[in-house]
Amino acid sequence: MGFLKKNVPAKSGAANGSAITIIAEGNKFSGDTSIVGKMHIDGVFEGNITSLDNISIGKNGHVHGLIKANKISVCGLLEGEVVCDELEIDRGGKVVAVVISKVMAIHPEGNFIGERRMKEVGAIEHAPTIESGVDAIDSLPDKVTLNAEEGSA
Repeated sequence: MGFLKKNVPAKSGAANGSAITIIAEGNKFSGDTSIVGKMHIDGVFEGNITSLDNISIGKNGHVHGLIKANKISVCGLLEGEVVCDELEIDRGGKVVAVVISKVMAIHPEGNFIGERRMKEVGAIEHAPTIESGVDAIDSLPDKVTLNAEEGSA
């Protein structure tokens, strides 16, 4: 009996139709990947992962790199940089990273070593543009006046 069928698409039966990508224990993956659905890692992953959904790292999982996802759950080891809406460090989980997230929860038996910054909604999209070159010079005022304060030498 065949495990994979030729004419069947790789979609799960879930309502949203997204597939689950699994890196099983004993397997190692290196590189950059973009995932549309969920991902579960029980093996070793070295590189960058971008997901529109959730990533979970099992108790035997080890991830080293830049991870971007909606929600990240860690039972194993995560090292590097993390950008997400929600990070959950479960019992036995360890995160050694710079984390940018809206929400972060750490189980009393979980470990976090690193720096955490709050993820601001729309901060990147609405960042002010910095002018440079000729446009920057043209945007300067024609006249600058400096006023000395009283009592200063």
